[in-house]
Amino acid sequence: MVKFSKELEAQLIPEWKEAFVNYCLLKKQIKKIKISRKPKPASHYPIAHHSDFGRSILDPVRKLARTLSDKLFSNSEKPEILQVRRRRNSSETGDDVEEIYQTELVQLFSEEDEVKVFFARLDEELNKVNQFHKAKETEFLGRGEILKKQLEILAELKQILSDRKKRNLSGSHRSFSSSARNSDFSAGSPGELSETQSEASRTDEIIDALERNGVSFINSATRSKTKGGKPKMSLRVDIPDAVAGAEGGGARSIATATSVLWEELVNNPRSGGGDFINRKKIQCAEKMIRSAFVELYRGLGLLKTYSSLNMIAFTKIMKKFDKVSGQQASSTYLKVVKRSQFISSDKVVRLMDEVESVFTKHFANNDRKKAMKFLKPHQTKDSHMVTFFVGLFTGCFISLFSIYIILAHLSGIFTSGAQVSYMETVYPVFSVFALLSLHMFMYGCNLFMWKNTRINYTFIFEFAPNTALRYRDAFLMGTTFMTSVVAAMVIHLILRAAGFSASQVDTIPGILLLIFICVLICPFDTFYRPTRFCFIRILRNIVCSPFYKVLMVDFFMADQLTSQIPLLRHLESTGCYFMAQSFKTHEYNTCKNGRIYRELAYLISFSPYFWRAMQCIRRWWDESNSDHLINMGKYVSAMVAAGVRITYARESTTLWLTMVLASSVVATIYQLYWDFVKDWGLLNPKSKNPWLRDNLVLRNKNFYYLSIALNLVLRVAWIETIMRFRVSPVQSHLLDFLLASLEVIRRGHWNFYRVENEHLNNVGQFRAVKTVPLPFRDMDSDG
Repeated sequence: MVKFSKELEAQLIPEWKEAFVNYCLLKKQIKKIKISRKPKPASHYPIAHHSDFGRSILDPVRKLARTLSDKLFSNSEKPEILQVRRRRNSSETGDDVEEIYQTELVQLFSEEDEVKVFFARLDEELNKVNQFHKAKETEFLGRGEILKKQLEILAELKQILSDRKKRNLSGSHRSFSSSARNSDFSAGSPGELSETQSEASRTDEIIDALERNGVSFINSATRSKTKGGKPKMSLRVDIPDAVAGAEGGGARSIATATSVLWEELVNNPRSGGGDFINRKKIQCAEKMIRSAFVELYRGLGLLKTYSSLNMIAFTKIMKKFDKVSGQQASSTYLKVVKRSQFISSDKVVRLMDEVESVFTKHFANNDRKKAMKFLKPHQTKDSHMVTFFVGLFTGCFISLFSIYIILAHLSGIFTSGAQVSYMETVYPVFSVFALLSLHMFMYGCNLFMWKNTRINYTFIFEFAPNTALRYRDAFLMGTTFMTSVVAAMVIHLILRAAGFSASQVDTIPGILLLIFICVLICPFDTFYRPTRFCFIRILRNIVCSPFYKVLMVDFFMADQLTSQIPLLRHLESTGCYFMAQSFKTHEYNTCKNGRIYRELAYLISFSPYFWRAMQCIRRWWDESNSDHLINMGKYVSAMVAAGVRITYARESTTLWLTMVLASSVVATIYQLYWDFVKDWGLLNPKSKNPWLRDNLVLRNKNFYYLSIALNLVLRVAWIETIMRFRVSPVQSHLLDFLLASLEVIRRGHWNFYRVENEHLNNVGQFRAVKTVPLPFRDMDSDG
């Protein structure tokens, strides 16, 4: 049977862990009570035993009589052994009242210090749970009020759009004829004046409709106009006082003049009678509000789980106290717990029911089953078939790799100088797939560790719970991928040994690459389509970094690309190899000595760092945090160091050697500082864990010290470019592949601590529900 402490640890919300009742602490205190109640050891002096105090044959009769008397008088009132008093304290602002519970013990327990400590801590935990629940409840109720107001505005706009569409269909011919007659008039012609009047009347219509829905306007009486004569104003929606208080005081408002919807709604109406309330932008606003409702419902569900788990914890701990003390104190205390705010309040349940009904009506066409698919997405369970295939493909990979090593040794590929073309042309293609498979394997290890350490990576990366990749799936993808690659390598060597023409055999890597691209972009719902399309979307966001809002998953993936520069270089040589048809001529120097190919090496080496730097600029622009500019400097220094090392590989002079040392040392120190201090949150000299941080997910602190040392060693792998540990071209390629693999391993190792630090930041702020941006923003947030 699983202990409740472990069950609670497995079910609690990780980000709210500190707000849960500290079950383990209370359990330890009960153990102290048990120890204090143990009888003291007998004195070493002998005690005289008298025969008069022996057992009597009437003892069973006396025991039966006591039992019967207890049953007969069980209904009589017994004095309560403790009293829990509730007092109310006003908050600092005076607007809120906090309920504080304090237990008073009767004379039975008054002399026991351990019992006093236990109930004092129990009261602290109860007060903590109540206060947290009330704060979150108030927050979610405020969100609900704001969302209802936003939904009302959205419904009004959709109605306006529908009504105008009907009128435009009836009067489209008349409007077109009027426009044609007035097309040759000057700026002050009656046709243009009537058009301006029509736009003004449409604007007044929207103003009247929104004012009926609680919208007020800033300077509406003296509203200005743009250069084109179009009205320009700001809108605001007044929030009820209850919501204003919930959100933090004052009469607050929602500014609806945003880039999402309102620029075209009021400031830039289309001329010519078209739909100047853009349907696409309304759909975008509807999607944002729908996502906000889903997150609100999720947060309410978490708060409901929070209440039930804490109630169970209080029940369990009081039963343990009854067992140790031999008294029935639980019934009295649990009555108080059940009357406390986090159990007695039904606002969360009522709001959940309201969200379900509203969502079903407005976003699911009154189809409750469809609505619940959004509100409660089904989480797929781990399949044993996935585990089976992971083991199967792992065994196939080991067997095929062993066969490949034997065939490569027999054919002399890694030893014969005549086989240099194989290493220059075919081997880079296979290296691409090998590095991808290794990276996927490391990501699977990350998912496994995050799951076992209760790190909520799906929330951090904002993955959909029902489609998020699990560690078994990642291992399956990696083993399937690598087994296919090794199988292609074995077939390639067998066909070469069988005497097939090299121009035919060397197309196998190209075919494998083509199959991989087809699987990646396959539109059918097979082989993890949500994950594949998410990957493509993230790559698009990275390449177009300044033009997309940067999320956690975007810059996390961009950091992965900075560790895959050798893979990108291999893709460059592979593309040139097939585009120049070198597989037919076997002139691999055609690409290697080309000027464009050599110049592209700089561009490819710079691109991941450049994209990452652009992300930093965009985040600085959005968040006004100067740390992002400092972080950008790290990637600029890495870009310079990469370019200098490429130049040194071609011009091995003392000047370039000095520049390699200087640029690489600066970039490495910069990267190590950011790794340890910013990304991992370590090296805090004031931490209770020496030179780490106060909160650690892993219990053994030595893992963190070893990780710091490992990251330090792998970060200075660039020293190999100076030392030149190379004997032959074959060994040179193998060493490059080894170093690239070590960088992928370092990145996978870095990933765990980076996400761990992000998770602990969420825990510190009790952030378990993401905030969805709304189309009608708060004026105070706009400055």
